[in-house]
Amino acid sequence: MDRIASALGDAARWRLLELLAVRPRSVGELAELTGARQPQTTKHLQTLARAGLVTVHPLGQRRVYAVETAPLGALARGVETLLETAAANEAERDVLTRYQAAVQGESAAADGRVFSFERVLAAPPDVVWRHWADPDLLASWWAPPPMTVVESRLEPRTGGRAAVEYRDAEGRYRAEGQVHRATEPAHLAFTLSVLTATGAVAFRGHYDLALTPAPDGTRLRLGLRVTDTTAGAALAVAGIEPGWSRVLDQLANAVHSHEKDRTP
Repeated sequence: MDRIASALGDAARWRLLELLAVRPRSVGELAELTGARQPQTTKHLQTLARAGLVTVHPLGQRRVYAVETAPLGALARGVETLLETAAANEAERDVLTRYQAAVQGESAAADGRVFSFERVLAAPPDVVWRHWADPDLLASWWAPPPMTVVESRLEPRTGGRAAVEYRDAEGRYRAEGQVHRATEPAHLAFTLSVLTATGAVAFRGHYDLALTPAPDGTRLRLGLRVTDTTAGAALAVAGIEPGWSRVLDQLANAVHSHEKDRTP
C-alpha cells in the first residue's frame, strides 16, 4: 500500500493512469499526450509497474502499457475504511474543535473564570464517591485521551492531599493541592494548582463537588473557579471546559460499567 501511495503521489504518474484507464497505450503515445519526453515517461511507467499499477505488453517493436485495477481497488477500499473510521470517531475531532473554539474566545483575563458541570450517573452516590476517593478508580477515568494518569489522589478528609499527574508523548503535566471539605458520599471541596514545567503555579482551580440521589442514580454537580492565573495560562484555562466535559463522560462510563459488573 505504501508503494502504491508513493507512486500515485506524482501528478505526472496520476495523469498516465488516467490515460491508461481509457485504454492500453504505447510509451510514445503517452509521451505525446502528456507533452513529456519519452525517457521521462518510461521512468514514470516503470515506477507505476513496480507498484503493480500497470503492466507492460511487448507488441513487436512497441511496448504497450495497461492499467491494473486490483491495486487501485485495494487502495480505494483502504481509503473507504479510513473514512468509515473517521466518521465513527467524529466525537474525537469534536473535542479538538471545541478546544480550538475555546482558545480563540479566551481573553487574557482568565482569572476569576467560573465553570459548572452536571451529569446524572447510573450508580448510587456511594459508588460515584468511591470513583473520586479511591486512587485506582480515580485513575480509570481522570485523564483526557490520549493522556495517561501517572498519579491521581483525592484523600477524602479535611487537609487531605490532592494531586494529579498525566503524561503523553509530549511530556508530563502535574497539579497539586489540598482537600478542604469531605462529607461522604455527598460533598467534596478541593483545590488543585496546575504547575508549569519548572514547578511554578500556572493557575489554581477551586473545585466543589456535590453528589445527590436521583431517580436514575446520582446527580453530580461540579463547580470550578479559577484564580491566580499567570500570563501564559490562558490556553490551559481555555481547555478546561472541553477537558472536564470529556473526563466526566468517562466517569459516567466507568460507574455504569461498575454497576453492570455488580449485577448478577
